[in-house]
Amino acid sequence: MKYNMKNWVESLKGTQPKKPIPVLSFPCVSLLGITVRELISDSALQAKGMKLVADRTDAAASVSFMDLSVEAECFGATVSVSDDEVPTVKGRIINDMDEAQALEVPAIGSGRTQIYIDAIKKASEIITDRPVLAGMIGPFSLAARLLDVSEIMMDCYDDPDMVHLVMEKVTDFLIEYAKAYKAVGANGIVMAEPVAGLLSPSLEEEFSSPYVKKIAEAIQDDEFVLIYHNCGDNVPKMLDSILSTGCAAYHFGNAVDMEKDIISQVPADTVVMGNIDPAGVLRMGTPEGVREATISLMEKCCKYENFVLSSGCDMPPMTPWKNIDAFFAASEEFYGK
Repeated sequence: MKYNMKNWVESLKGTQPKKPIPVLSFPCVSLLGITVRELISDSALQAKGMKLVADRTDAAASVSFMDLSVEAECFGATVSVSDDEVPTVKGRIINDMDEAQALEVPAIGSGRTQIYIDAIKKASEIITDRPVLAGMIGPFSLAARLLDVSEIMMDCYDDPDMVHLVMEKVTDFLIEYAKAYKAVGANGIVMAEPVAGLLSPSLEEEFSSPYVKKIAEAIQDDEFVLIYHNCGDNVPKMLDSILSTGCAAYHFGNAVDMEKDIISQVPADTVVMGNIDPAGVLRMGTPEGVREATISLMEKCCKYENFVLSSGCDMPPMTPWKNIDAFFAASEEFYGK
């Protein structure tokens, strides 16, 4: 279903009661009675899972799966898959400039990308009461999976030309991937760029933000938005650079103090989302602990008109639904006071 997404983002501002927008998708496995391995291989199951989550939760948007292995796998990376955890990338496929030059940009639809594109098409057809947001990795985080996360940090100093070449190729791929999501009915993208949060501010400004900005400029319009996610702990030091990318909204993780480090530092017209700990609180905590953390965060941040409650990152697959329910109940409780 089409929405004016600029108006939708505007609707997220103000101090009126707002629906949360958690990154909530993988916990659908328990609702479906399947494994993560089955979920990531079947577009119909993904769409059905997103619909079940939408029916159970009063969220402002349906946010798709933050599977950050899909794009790297297309480029040839090895992916480790299990029954109860999100897939991960193993090793590196680029070791030097020659291999960077030889790296081919894969066709959209290769690997598992077509499964995820098909899932969004199906989800968009059955979830009609809220925007449907697809998930995608960010450019530096994708490059880091091809070069290895630890190695790319050194490569930024030792071989910056190689890193930039890889960045150009992955950015071209991500633009086309986002356009494919747009073509099948997605209303926007939540793009995860967590590895950029490990960089120094100067390196982030060189190797991440310009490429994020290029993606934003290529895909955003009145009906399609890019929401930037970064859960790194260096985010406060690079906030100005991140905000310069021109994304429609920004989503930050629980490694930062949302009030002190983020919301009080950004312009009042910039929508910021976050940041209940998805692992320590939502996955491993209790309903009482989830309620306490949620109410506490809202008491600090809901006085800012541009704040929207969310999880700090993607909720793990095995997150108990009693805790997820407690998260939404706490939001309703806060606004009901």
